[in-house]
Amino acid sequence: MREISVCLLTRTIAELCLEANLVLNTDLCIALERAAQEEESPVGRECLNNLVENVRIADREELALCQDTGMVVVFIELGQDVRVVGGDYEEAITEGVRQGYKRGYFRCSVVNDPFLRENTKDNTPPVIHTRIVPGKTLRVTVVPKGFGSENMGAVRMLTPAEGAEGVESFIRDTVRKAGANPCPPLIIGVGVGGTMEYAALLAKKALLRPVGSVHPRPDLAEFEEKLLTSLNELGIGPQGLGGTTTALAVHLEVYPTHIAGLPCAVNLSCHSLRHKTRVL
Repeated sequence: MREISVCLLTRTIAELCLEANLVLNTDLCIALERAAQEEESPVGRECLNNLVENVRIADREELALCQDTGMVVVFIELGQDVRVVGGDYEEAITEGVRQGYKRGYFRCSVVNDPFLRENTKDNTPPVIHTRIVPGKTLRVTVVPKGFGSENMGAVRMLTPAEGAEGVESFIRDTVRKAGANPCPPLIIGVGVGGTMEYAALLAKKALLRPVGSVHPRPDLAEFEEKLLTSLNELGIGPQGLGGTTTALAVHLEVYPTHIAGLPCAVNLSCHSLRHKTRVL
């Protein structure tokens, strides 16, 4: 049995909070630059070029990519032959977020209760998803999720008879209704199957695929491409100013479900899809 100390976990979470908020992943940088070259609208093209410049400034000056530094979502794949020692597992994760946000001088956006709404003043607690997997490693992904885009997500319990056409219509309606609110161009995570809450989790996890990656199932890869084309035909464009780049990617994840159901969730991310991963 391999042991990993809570101190190492806390330090790793803090570092990932800093990295995720300051440095955009390479796949997204490439996607934004390509979109700026291909955008047909002059206003949209200028907007995309400004977004690319913002990414460069954030990296160079060590400034947050966006003023909304989000509510932190932490995905952990914990090897079944690993034991976290020296303290409370979830408190170690929370302390890492607390330290990372303090060191980065990032905005604290979390309230202690959805009704009382008193700011916790350290951007904690995070949302933690832990999955037990084979092996002797701990893989952690930190996702600072801004709520301009999070607020525009949706879940719908479709009927099996609605099929792929119903899924496509729901996704298109969700993006159309969102308009400029989620700060397009968007990365769109879609979860289909499981139960209501699991479809939503699938959609969030779908966002973490590299932008431009192709689904291993050919039929789903084709469906993703069809969805991307359809959504870009909406004309919402960069920052809602019109154009041919409403979305940079659509990522779809599926899971077995009940004979009577077709759960579908859409989780939108703005162009600043921030996430960093490390393996301990």
